[in-house]
Amino acid sequence: MSPKAKAKEFIATGRRKTSTARVRITEGKGAFTINNRDLSDYCKTEQQRKMATSPLTTVEKNNSVDVSVNVQGGGGSGQAGAIRLGLSRALEKMDAELRVPLKKDGHMRRDPRKIERKKTGQPGARKRFQFSKR
Repeated sequence: MSPKAKAKEFIATGRRKTSTARVRITEGKGAFTINNRDLSDYCKTEQQRKMATSPLTTVEKNNSVDVSVNVQGGGGSGQAGAIRLGLSRALEKMDAELRVPLKKDGHMRRDPRKIERKKTGQPGARKRFQFSKR
């Protein structure tokens, strides 16, 4: 391989609620960037940071891969969930043997829950206007 040849890159997509994350992983030293910002700078809470990096912790690759994420839509929790799924799928592309531990910990499951739409003739998705019998 020539010195200018690019390192092997694995790309995957993860979705959660209305968030979409495009994840790229390469062999490296453990850098984790989201939308060109550092992980700790982008994720506001410790819970979001743990959720986003949990697939790396599961397969013990925290310091052996560089992760670059482009995420958009939704809020913090949805984005963290989208990153988690995208990262899991990218790790599986990198090494098929990682599928078993990732699946066992529930990282390979797409969470289908989305906000239900508001219906006409009522104030919300499920709530009804007050009913008066008389």
